[in-house]
Amino acid sequence: MKQRKHPRLTAVQNFVEGIALNCAIRLFRLIPVDVASFLMGKSWRLLAPFNARHKRALDHLEKAFPEMPLKRREQIVRGMWENLGRVAAETFHIDRLLKQDHRFTAITDEITEDVLKGNQACLFVSFHSANWELCVQPAVRQGLAITGVYQALRNPEADRALRDLRLDLYKGGLLSKSHQTARKILSTLKTGGVVAMMGDLRETRGIKVPFFGRLAYANPVPASLARACNVPIVLGRVVRKTGVNFEIEGRAISVPVTEDRERDIETATAQIHTIFESWIREQPEQWMWIHKKWAPPGKTSAQKQARRAAGMNSIASQD
Repeated sequence: MKQRKHPRLTAVQNFVEGIALNCAIRLFRLIPVDVASFLMGKSWRLLAPFNARHKRALDHLEKAFPEMPLKRREQIVRGMWENLGRVAAETFHIDRLLKQDHRFTAITDEITEDVLKGNQACLFVSFHSANWELCVQPAVRQGLAITGVYQALRNPEADRALRDLRLDLYKGGLLSKSHQTARKILSTLKTGGVVAMMGDLRETRGIKVPFFGRLAYANPVPASLARACNVPIVLGRVVRKTGVNFEIEGRAISVPVTEDRERDIETATAQIHTIFESWIREQPEQWMWIHKKWAPPGKTSAQKQARRAAGMNSIASQD
């Protein structure tokens, strides 16, 4: 039986890790962001392939691109590590980066423009591409008070330090996943606000949709929320151009509304992943291939299907 750590030992470990992280944040903020991003990216490109997750990323790439030569897959995964290293360094400068408009180019459609002008409630849904943290930069610069949803870290000290860096991104609040958060974001969307969340994470209690020719675990919550609140989903992607310079694209989609609620949600979730896949194919080295995204062979268990239906009905019933 696996022994649990003593609460006092865990608290001490959290405290020490929190101090270490805060020291790292202060150190990296002394270094110009272009230099910090470059050095961290090159370090990760060199060292990360010794991590066990490197092989996992290669395996995922092989399943997504079975015809791709091993040498090309290796190049992509090393590029992924370099990008993730850059993201780690840039996170410590994120409040400063938000204000440096010369680093960003925005591509938007008509609905996204309406959202940026504050005329339209919406649900921003992004994926782990380039520096995904910066996907909301155009909206932040327009003065929108975005409510963000995230997965809290186990270490509360580290979680607090990283939350503080993101205060300027989410003026509407940065909420960890919980039942209370679900009620809060429903209220925000129904009263004309803007909510942002990630849409490419593995969710084994969710549904399965096609993704690179295979079934993948997908989170139906974004589609459920948008349908229940009658708001568009704006899919966002960040593309790293050169160094610490980015292109941010917003593409709006609508969730169908028919008598078959679950089918509507599944259709919209599949559409989200179809668009994500097309974007990943354009810049494969900028996506996080270490995600355990794909579902194993076989059907979703009855228990998971029941949980899925209950979750969908819980959200939609508040329409």
